[in-house]
Amino acid sequence: MFRDTCRRFFEKEVTPFHMEWEKQGIVPRDLWRKAGEQGLLGMTMPEAYGGAGADFLYSAIMIEEQGRALASGPAFSLHNDIVVPYLLHYGTEEQKKKWIPKACSGELVTAIAMTEPGTGSDLQAIKTTAVMDGNEWVINGSKTFISNGQLADLVIVVAKTDPKLGAKGTSLIAVETKTEGFKRGRNLEKIGMKAQDTSELFFQDVRVPADHLLGGPGMGFVQLMQQLPQERLVIAIQAVAAIEAALEHTLAYVKERKAFGKQIIDFQNTRFKLAELKTKAHIARVFVDDCVARHLKGELDVATAAMAKYWTSELQCELIDECLQFHGGYGYMWEFPIARLYADARVQKIYGGTNEIMKELIGRTL
Repeated sequence: MFRDTCRRFFEKEVTPFHMEWEKQGIVPRDLWRKAGEQGLLGMTMPEAYGGAGADFLYSAIMIEEQGRALASGPAFSLHNDIVVPYLLHYGTEEQKKKWIPKACSGELVTAIAMTEPGTGSDLQAIKTTAVMDGNEWVINGSKTFISNGQLADLVIVVAKTDPKLGAKGTSLIAVETKTEGFKRGRNLEKIGMKAQDTSELFFQDVRVPADHLLGGPGMGFVQLMQQLPQERLVIAIQAVAAIEAALEHTLAYVKERKAFGKQIIDFQNTRFKLAELKTKAHIARVFVDDCVARHLKGELDVATAAMAKYWTSELQCELIDECLQFHGGYGYMWEFPIARLYADARVQKIYGGTNEIMKELIGRTL
């Protein structure tokens, strides 16, 4: 029933408008409220905070249906499965009651600000600072590549609260974007995921109350490491959904398109290549489903999550490239789904920690 709800939502509220949103570089704000009304935001949050009290399987289903619809614009999974869980796991009771219900209703859109202009995967090297002044944190610095950056009402900022301590001096601080000194930069123009707002953010003497700290001071790096396996699993689920969508669209195309007097599917090379791709897609599906099952039991370790993110995102780019080739020149045309799948795929090997970092994490367990 939940899968049907998700599918109907994307078919009605997203797919007909997505190409227009790609031109605009952002989805409309009311889409978030509609998603909240349908129970598609904060499903895993406890009922006491406005959620459904559901498990991560509901998130996985929604990610799959969003991928099936090629709806890369709304950053719902970032909100549901990456940012809001920080509030649940590390927030005070007052913080949870203040922000989580609004996040579930779509009234409040969230983002997390990790990456900086000179700092990507090396989170220990961030330069944004938060200094205590009286009963307030004063934040200075800049962030980039922040998904939901234009829409966000609440940003969890990764900042150095004690630069002398390195990773142990890193903290997470919740910043409401209406706060004086906070400024949004450009809505960045990207190769793909064109309907998703991705921004630069600037903090100039941004003062927030001391109680906007999530957890204790200096706990930020530990908190990030605890939550990153779920973020990497989200990327793996997105990869498999895109892989399956690419195969579905490609199979439909090769059964319709003719060359040299017969359908493309009738050429043995086509069938053999698609047989290879179908097998790889099935292996990816089985692996990721197993990771989801482990995660539901609380047993998904850092290395396995890294394997899932690395391997499925590599396969996503490889398989979609092969599928695009079957489309010939039409595969390079933006109105064809395979072209958008191709453009959207490339970033999967970068965000959530680059695939080189994933290999390093796996390598440490050898």
